[in-house]
Amino acid sequence: MRRGSVIGNIAKDLGLDANRLSFRKARIDTDGSVKMYCDINLKNGDLTVAERIDREGLCGDKASCVLKQELMLENPLELHRINLQVQDINDNSPQFNKDLIHIDISESAAKGARFPIEEAHDADVGKYSVQTYNLQQNEHFILGVGTNSVELVLNKELDREKLQEINLLLTTLDGGSPQKSGTVVIHITVLDANDNVPVFNQAVYEASLPENTPPGTVVITVSATDADEGLNGEVTYDFGHISEDVKSMFTIDHKTGGIKLMTAIDFETASSFELRVTAKDGLGLTSYAKVIIYVTDVNDNAPVIYLKSLNSPIPENVSPGTEVGIINVQDRDSENNRQVRCSIQQNAPFKLVPSIKNYYSLVTTGQLDRELVSDYNITITATDEGSPPLSSSKTVQLSVADINDNPPVFEEQSYSASVSENNKPGSTLCSVTARDPDWRQNGTVIYSLLAGEVNGAPVSSYLSVNGDTGVIHAVRSFDYEQFRSFKVHVMARDNGSPPLSSNVTVSVFISDVNDNSPQILYPAPQGNSFMTELVPKAAHGGSLVSKVIAVDADSGQNAWLSYHIVKSTDPGLFTIGLHSGEIRTQRDISESDSMKQNLIVSVKDNGQPSLSATCSMYLLISDNLAEVPELKDISYDEKNSKLTSYLIIALVSVSTFFLTFIIIILGVRFCRRRKPRLLFDGAVAIPSAYLPPNYADVDGTGTLRSTYNYDAYLTTGSRTSDFKFVTSYNDNTLPADQTLRKSPSDFAEVFGDCDRSPEVGTYLVSVNSCSLSFKGYSVTMRYSRFALHYGLACIFLVLHPVYGDVSYSIPEEMKRGSVIGNIAKDLGLDLGRLSARKARIDTEDNNVKYCGVNLNTGDLIRSGTVVIHVTVLDANDNVPVFSQTVYKASLPENSPLDTIVITVSATDADEEVGIINVQDRDSENNRQVRCSIQQNAPFKLVPSIKNYYSLVTTGQLDRELVSDYNITITATDEGSPPLSSSKTVQLSVADINDNPPVFEEQSYSASVSENNKPGSTLCSVTARDPDWRQNGTVIYSLLAGEVNGAPVSSYLSVNGDTGVIHAVRSFDYEQFRSFKVHVMARDNGSPPLSSNVTVSVFISDQNDNPPQVLYPVQTGGSLVAEMVPRSADVGYLVTKVVAVDVDSGQNAWLSYKLQKATDRALFEVGLQNGEIRTIRQVTDKDAVKQRLTVIVEDNGQPSRSATVIVNVAVADSFPEVLSEFTDSTHDKEYNDNLTFYLVLALAVVSFLFITCLVVIISVKIYRWRQSRILYHSSLPVIPYYPPRYSDTLGTGTLQHVYNYEVCRTTDSRKSDMKYMQPMSQSLVSVDGDGTDTPQVEKQLSGNCSQMSTLIIMFV
Repeated sequence: MRRGSVIGNIAKDLGLDANRLSFRKARIDTDGSVKMYCDINLKNGDLTVAERIDREGLCGDKASCVLKQELMLENPLELHRINLQVQDINDNSPQFNKDLIHIDISESAAKGARFPIEEAHDADVGKYSVQTYNLQQNEHFILGVGTNSVELVLNKELDREKLQEINLLLTTLDGGSPQKSGTVVIHITVLDANDNVPVFNQAVYEASLPENTPPGTVVITVSATDADEGLNGEVTYDFGHISEDVKSMFTIDHKTGGIKLMTAIDFETASSFELRVTAKDGLGLTSYAKVIIYVTDVNDNAPVIYLKSLNSPIPENVSPGTEVGIINVQDRDSENNRQVRCSIQQNAPFKLVPSIKNYYSLVTTGQLDRELVSDYNITITATDEGSPPLSSSKTVQLSVADINDNPPVFEEQSYSASVSENNKPGSTLCSVTARDPDWRQNGTVIYSLLAGEVNGAPVSSYLSVNGDTGVIHAVRSFDYEQFRSFKVHVMARDNGSPPLSSNVTVSVFISDVNDNSPQILYPAPQGNSFMTELVPKAAHGGSLVSKVIAVDADSGQNAWLSYHIVKSTDPGLFTIGLHSGEIRTQRDISESDSMKQNLIVSVKDNGQPSLSATCSMYLLISDNLAEVPELKDISYDEKNSKLTSYLIIALVSVSTFFLTFIIIILGVRFCRRRKPRLLFDGAVAIPSAYLPPNYADVDGTGTLRSTYNYDAYLTTGSRTSDFKFVTSYNDNTLPADQTLRKSPSDFAEVFGDCDRSPEVGTYLVSVNSCSLSFKGYSVTMRYSRFALHYGLACIFLVLHPVYGDVSYSIPEEMKRGSVIGNIAKDLGLDLGRLSARKARIDTEDNNVKYCGVNLNTGDLIRSGTVVIHVTVLDANDNVPVFSQTVYKASLPENSPLDTIVITVSATDADEEVGIINVQDRDSENNRQVRCSIQQNAPFKLVPSIKNYYSLVTTGQLDRELVSDYNITITATDEGSPPLSSSKTVQLSVADINDNPPVFEEQSYSASVSENNKPGSTLCSVTARDPDWRQNGTVIYSLLAGEVNGAPVSSYLSVNGDTGVIHAVRSFDYEQFRSFKVHVMARDNGSPPLSSNVTVSVFISDQNDNPPQVLYPVQTGGSLVAEMVPRSADVGYLVTKVVAVDVDSGQNAWLSYKLQKATDRALFEVGLQNGEIRTIRQVTDKDAVKQRLTVIVEDNGQPSRSATVIVNVAVADSFPEVLSEFTDSTHDKEYNDNLTFYLVLALAVVSFLFITCLVVIISVKIYRWRQSRILYHSSLPVIPYYPPRYSDTLGTGTLQHVYNYEVCRTTDSRKSDMKYMQPMSQSLVSVDGDGTDTPQVEKQLSGNCSQMSTLIIMFV
């Protein structure tokens, strides 16, 4: 509206007096705006336009535009708000942001592709805004208008080669009247796409080339053109799929297409070359052409010798004429130059035998001996028929395999060894050596002792020989006194098959050592030797009293004896001869000499060290026995006591055997009654009068009362069935239903000489009848037991070489791995023997092998692979896509300039962005940004594309030192002044297992008292691992080892989680006092890391062993252990108690106390030494028999003790001692009665035992004779066969009847017939009632199979 235009009469609308407007100072005010868009006429109250009102400037794109004004009045003060609704008019034309829009579109864009165009903008709103778009008419594009977008839609595919640029006029119209419009020119550039392949000017190129053409010659040049431009039109040349050999011969210029010869070519290798040439443009479109190069021949090849097969090594015992190898000779020339003659040197026992084509067999001409010549270098020479003739040679290395034809030979004819007696078992005596010229196991010598006896014992109990070295060891300690020498025979045996051996004699001589102490023959040490000799009272000095007789089992000076008196009652009365042992008086006998004289004589030998023996000689100085009445009661007969002991032992033994036998018989009878009933309960009565000879009764002959029938189905390959015999089955046995109609020699007539090629297709295999026919010969068998060892050439079967031809037709370019045909089936070969016969594919020219044979299936296959690497180039086929269609944001009106209101984001799938992106909204230098990072972190920023940076590491990370990084990245622009911002990136370091556990201490020690409780805690080990989670989880374990010969785990255990070590058993200080173990700490990482530590365990002693009294010994009677003369003074040493304690320390300190005594005032015991001494003078009133009880205590806490009884006789003569210590009231009658009853009881028990044995044996013999009668019955055969009898005729391979009695006990695993594999459960099942029911669930069918049933009844 123009200025001054009346908007309305505000005085009238507000009901104001227009005449008072001036008086009341009416005026228009605004809400803070500087401009005043309206004013008031004070005369008439009209509201007029004061300033130009532009709706687009005031409200922009808002649908409603309200201009707020205020009317101020004074006297009185009033304020009225005025809202002016500004209406839009069509005063703006639609406008595009740019006058020219550039769009690049690839010619490969598909029909329907859309290309967004920025929309036009009209400042007006509502119907006056942009309403429609019009696109200039064209054949390629149409306009697609959406709600918020305008798009060019490709209606027809582009072709840059026809149209490179397109200009389109886009017009937009608003909704005003008249309409206003805006235009923009769209310039479309059609980008080239690689849609044209290069085209060769020829499909096939041909060239001719002599084989002696020098390298570097250009053979031919190929050419191709491409209609594309730039990179897409640049053509490069290369070879297609050709072999590596051809690639090495030719090269192609990638720019010009010239093919050049690089190496010499050979007509015999390839008479022509077919090359595939490719022409490829810049982005990979390729076309192909074929180049054929023909090679002309020149005679330039010598014969080549190929070793097709060689049996090396060959046994040295092969017969002359044996084939050892196959030789193939080839000449790559043609016609006459191809004809070849072969020869061999004359000094080798071999010759060449021509075969088919150019094949020769290398055969032996004489006997071989590996010990003379072990290897042969055979030179084979081949010469062709060319002019001049060319020749070549090949050396074949042939080894001769050893056979065991030489026995071992000892280096000496006999051996001898010397050894001292009492040698240590296992000591070395001597060594024998034998040589064997054979090789390896045939020459490996094993030594052994031949069976024999030495002194009635096997020789192996005296000597042993090392089987490998021949060293002879002593098994036991020898005794010179038993035997002084002996001979053994050592056998040296090789490991050949069969083994050969030789023997040698080894003489062993034993030398004497002083190991036997003298033996005193007189006086005899057994029994009571009182008054061995009587010495008359009138004996003078030098009188012979007695003589000590002793011998020594040793020999030489070790047996020289000397006699000495060690102790005597009166040292000055008797003397003994040093070498004679004669006891004589030194002086005359006097009345004051004691009647009883006790002499202790020591006999020593002359050995080093010397050994000795002592005896006691009792002498009575008396003229007659009447003076010694005390000896009358010494008539106790010890023989009665010994006889009684023997009778008691015999009675107990016989009774034990008898009761054991009765218990076993009752147990067997009880087990029989508990056995199940018969498996098959026949309804027909079993005849007992007649048993046919071909049926074996299996009832009642064993330990089981019931009959069990087991059906076992055996095929001819019974070695692999579930039921087997332990004894090997005879392989030469032919089943009864198989008939061999032709002998093996007849087959030689069928096959003929192997040198002739057989005719293909002359055999027939009929599977249904299982018969084989070869040119009229047939073999009919129920089972095929042999394989066809006859084939056609192309496959070499080394064991039986056969040659022939077979042809296959295959299409070219077959994939590798494709099956051409089954050559084993086509040639009639045994598929299972292809691998054993070394089947392989060979070629005549030994060039590329195009096919192979699968040894498992017999298929002829074609194989090969190629890797195709495809690089996908990016095309601009994705438009940027906003993350949201509409973005909304709120902005305060006081926001400062350069405030970021909102950030929009769009992604494009064509490129992958980096890690860190830095943006600056400024322009030019102010937009340039530099990024940096703090210096104390092992990271750096590597610039990428545009404003992207990669954050990379600069050093080794260690999570145990720093597990998290707060990386501050600072970005600074190039403005003036420069502005910067920073961002902190939190980065965590993941753990790897790079630290082993570390123990807190270098070693640990633990102390434990012996007799500890099993499971008690000894100590704890601790290891730390700085790794995280499972990498830092420590598991403890004991390393394997031994403690005192037992595994360490039987002594200690360690808690795997806590490291606490526990005792597994109770320790004994007397066994060992300390030991060491090794504990391993292992983490749970992958791989796990570990460390070890040593734990020393010290065992402390406890007082757990009482003292042991060594003397006096308490076994048997110790009567008159010591005698004390009545003239003994105070302090007389009576005897000494000797005791020890196996404990240690103060626990082993012993003290001796007199616990009880007949006369406590007479004797005392030394507290520390245990010596028993008199504490007063002995008187005549003291009793002869004194009984002392001595207690020995240790110093432990608590203390332990042991007691010993010491018998002391206070007397001057033996009669006094005997009267007190012997029992003169022994009841002889009682002993006689006891002996009689013992003899009677022994006789009765023995009689019952023998009677029971006779009865049982008689019953067994009677049952056996009853069973034998059944086999010789002559009654006629009846048609009924009971179920517990099995037919044994006609079902096996033997024509006679064999009856086997198999006695099966409950422990059937130990019988002679065994199941080597578990019996199939499908044959026999057990019903719920406990009876066995046979169920045949598997049937074998077919004309070529047979099922044999073996019924075994176990009784």
